[in-house]
Amino acid sequence: MTKQSKTSSMHIKRKLIIHPEELTGAFVDRLVSLGTDTVGIHPTGGEGAKDSLSRLVDLFENAEFRETLDYAARSGLKIEYELHAGGYLMPRELFDIHPEYFRMNEDGERVADFNFCVSNDEALELVADRAALLTERLYRSEPRYHLWLDDKKDAQCLCEKCRKLTPSDKQLIVMNKAVKKIRKRQPTAALSYLAYFECINPPSMIQPEDGIFLEYAPFEKYTAKGEGADALIENERKMLGKLIDCFGKEESEILEYWYDNSLLSDWKYPPRKFTPNGAKISSEIAEYEALSPYCISSFACFLGKDYEALYGEADLSDFAK
Repeated sequence: MTKQSKTSSMHIKRKLIIHPEELTGAFVDRLVSLGTDTVGIHPTGGEGAKDSLSRLVDLFENAEFRETLDYAARSGLKIEYELHAGGYLMPRELFDIHPEYFRMNEDGERVADFNFCVSNDEALELVADRAALLTERLYRSEPRYHLWLDDKKDAQCLCEKCRKLTPSDKQLIVMNKAVKKIRKRQPTAALSYLAYFECINPPSMIQPEDGIFLEYAPFEKYTAKGEGADALIENERKMLGKLIDCFGKEESEILEYWYDNSLLSDWKYPPRKFTPNGAKISSEIAEYEALSPYCISSFACFLGKDYEALYGEADLSDFAK
């Protein structure tokens, strides 16, 4: 059943998302001056996502980092965490004793590289328990969580049971299980379904549980290349309406890459000089606002102190309300 939206009469939130080390009091002040509602904290993804998430959890013991988050909260900003958490939620060291927890690759072998088997009940239970514990460790977080699977395309489990499911159905199985566990401790909590890569298509066999919201991340329009790129980008664009039909608008989020200098810099330091396309950003914000989502957000990574030392402050003015 399609969830009905109440968002059209509500204030559409704005959020910019940065790496933990880029959070400073000065950046908080900039977000406030732009009229931004929320700061998102995003440890790096890719193959090192498990370790970067572990470092973030350790960073919560750092008094200076906590004080900066406190300052953000005192300044009126909400705080959320956008995390590629698959490798953190399913510890890879369990592979030797429980290989059945892990994904089967195209060669029919269980491997402990990315994600896990979503058809294994014990694996799902473990992941959901760890998700509930992780949300409680996220300092000052809103009860609106983003615990994404591993940041890797074509890394799904292909065992006999999982093979019958689409990538989107597999993700939603995990998120449905996790949100029910999280809500036992936090009844108002919500958890995102990340429409990204293969999961840009709506799930076809699994329905979202209460508390699941759409997070639409059109990554292919920035990265797709070669033969078939146009088709991928067009499919990504067409899927937004179908995803909203599936998940509803009420808590939906648009996750863009307008200010993601880590993408432009190939995720390598030093950061490159960044000039945002203001006209394109303003036009796309207007298009998204017409859909009345709950939140419009963008990554804004690699624009912190390292960037400013080389080039000065990046222009974020087109994101201002």
